[in-house]
Order: sequence, then structure tokens, then C-alpha cells
Amino acid sequence: MAAMTQHAIILFAHGARDPLWAAPFEKLAALVAARRPHQLVRLAFLELMTPNLADCVTSLAAENVGSITIVPAFMARGAHLRRDLPLLVAALREQHPHLQISITEALGETDAVLGAMADWIAASQDA
Repeated sequence: MAAMTQHAIILFAHGARDPLWAAPFEKLAALVAARRPHQLVRLAFLELMTPNLADCVTSLAAENVGSITIVPAFMARGAHLRRDLPLLVAALREQHPHLQISITEALGETDAVLGAMADWIAASQDA
């Protein structure tokens, strides 16, 4: 087996029945990939869309990834991030003990994202 040194980023979103709902997340994943060309960037969903987080992590493990950062693409840390995501990650760590898996804070709770949103809202009022 090849050495596992590659790092991957998974944008983790809720999912929806409408396939168009995923478009902004797909665009975000492409923007991140363009800024981090040396890393694998994937999009995974909690429900209703594929791939789910387990399938995404399993796929990355098969690509000899050694570490994964999960970035919750949620506005806030509700029950899904407080309860569901930790349970999913605990199971994934058991299934893939060779992987280092970390989780960032929810995108919508970061000062940078909130600042960018506030800038956009304020600028949109000047148009």
C-alpha cells in the first residue's frame, strides 16, 4: 500500500430533495479545490443526496488519503452538528483507524464567513 500522506477536505452539507439545491455547494467545492490544488476536495451530504459522508470517506480512504478535514457547510451548529455528525465521525474513525479525521466549526459560525455575508448585504443596499 502506498504511503498515506495526502490530505482531503470534505464539505459536509445537509442535502435536499431538489438537485438544484446542491449547486452553491458544488460551486463552493470547486472554488476550494482551485485554491487548494494539492488537496482532494469533496462534497458529502447528511441525507437525501449522494454521496453520504461514510461513502465519501471510504472513497478517500481507497485513494490512500491519510487525513481528512470535514467542514460543515451549515449556518449554525444545530442538532445535526451537535449530535449526528459526531456519531458519524466516531463510526468512521472506528472503520478507518488509519485516517486522521478532524471537524471544523460550522461555516456560518465563523467570523470570516459572517463578515463576508454582512459585506454583501450592506453592499447590496447600495445598488
